[in-house]
Amino acid sequence: MTDTPPKMQTPLWQLSATDLAAHTRNGDITAEAAIESAVARMRGANPDLNAVVVDTGDDALEQARALDRARTSGAAPRPLHGVPVTIKINVDQKGQATSNGVVAFKDLIAPEDAPVVRNLQAAGAVVIGRTNTPELSFRADTDNPLFGRTHNPWGRHVSAGGSSGGAGAAVMAGIGALAHGNDIGGSLRFPAAANGAVTVKPGLGRVPAWNPSQKAERGMLAQAMSVQGLIVRQARDLHTAMPAMIAADWRDPFHTPVPWRGAAIDGPVRVGFTRDTYGFDLHPEVSAALDAARDALTDAGYIVEEITPPCMPEVALEGYRALLTEVRHLMTPDIESRGSETIQAIFAEYFRQFQPFSELEHLQVIARRTHYAREWARMQQDYPLMLTPFLPQPFFTPGRDTEGAEGVREVLGAALWSYSMNYMGLPAGNLPARLAELPQGPVPIGVQIVGRRWREDLVVDAMCAIEDRLGALAPQLWQRMG
Repeated sequence: MTDTPPKMQTPLWQLSATDLAAHTRNGDITAEAAIESAVARMRGANPDLNAVVVDTGDDALEQARALDRARTSGAAPRPLHGVPVTIKINVDQKGQATSNGVVAFKDLIAPEDAPVVRNLQAAGAVVIGRTNTPELSFRADTDNPLFGRTHNPWGRHVSAGGSSGGAGAAVMAGIGALAHGNDIGGSLRFPAAANGAVTVKPGLGRVPAWNPSQKAERGMLAQAMSVQGLIVRQARDLHTAMPAMIAADWRDPFHTPVPWRGAAIDGPVRVGFTRDTYGFDLHPEVSAALDAARDALTDAGYIVEEITPPCMPEVALEGYRALLTEVRHLMTPDIESRGSETIQAIFAEYFRQFQPFSELEHLQVIARRTHYAREWARMQQDYPLMLTPFLPQPFFTPGRDTEGAEGVREVLGAALWSYSMNYMGLPAGNLPARLAELPQGPVPIGVQIVGRRWREDLVVDAMCAIEDRLGALAPQLWQRMG
């Protein structure tokens, strides 16, 4: 048993990834102590949340001890030495099942690690568990027949989001300082918004991706829109950990080897600002969160100007219809043969609300995608960042997308600001700018910051500036959890 050093009054599981890495690298604490604290927190908090569905804590402790032995033998500590991380169950981790929330895949054992798992471990991070996702990772709410529902640590009145709902709930509850997730239409940003966490959806090609267990390549739009990333409690942790995530891996031939930090921008950074939700009512709490984020950026020296961004909402609607055209042709056999009645009904509603294109229409729409991306690139010459709503209303209730047309419309139809960014391949961050005390209970309110292509660093800088002024939500949550 390893003890927290006398100088460290804060429980190690509460430390940010940045602070924890600094202490382990400096030798203030051991990797074993850091991982032991995280595993204990996981085993204490997770039973009420069902965020982590595969506990790898025992293996994690062995890995931490190995890191400590290597350091004692003279090896230099790595950037994320002893930092606990969780991995989403739809990504390959050697020897673990890549179940993707599907009963039929519960014994699909990964032969080796995916690039993101390899990169995190190469940087010294230690995997303490695998987190829950909805079936086929294609819902903004996390529930499945294999592992059941993940609950939001703020309370069961609000969904934990999806598809990286287990990751979002885990990291905010103190289960690991870093949580891996991925995002094809919002699956990093939905859980961040739901749980009050912080994330940046990387842009196209930024993080290498591939599952060694997969039997066939994904569709071209899935390859273009889906990205790997991290959910964290503090924005600065993205600067600490994302450089490890973007390390090149030959198994992704379309990875873009661009440094994490880009060139400095001369003068104050200009930020476009909009509160337009395109026919959906903007809730006063969301409006207040946008105002708070805008004012924080202004106070930090950014120039924030209200503008009308191009090609919205057309790019969002065409993009998601195009993705669902691909899904209908390539995923329908799995949905029908391996999906539950619940997921089949949800997909049926997806196809009604985002009607797939004909073959010719699909080709024409995909061609038009470049036009939309170019128009945004034109705007981003003047406004490198864009502050937008994420959802027009406070986060929805658990199971809302199972409640027919209106439920799917509230959960996914209203998320135009989410999947539009996947379609254009732009980086987009999400962080809480307000905690709404609603009659049903507390609900974090997230806002979105979109960046220039390959400038995730600018997005994270802006989120750090907002967080420095508004504060992070995790300490408030832990007080409520007790």
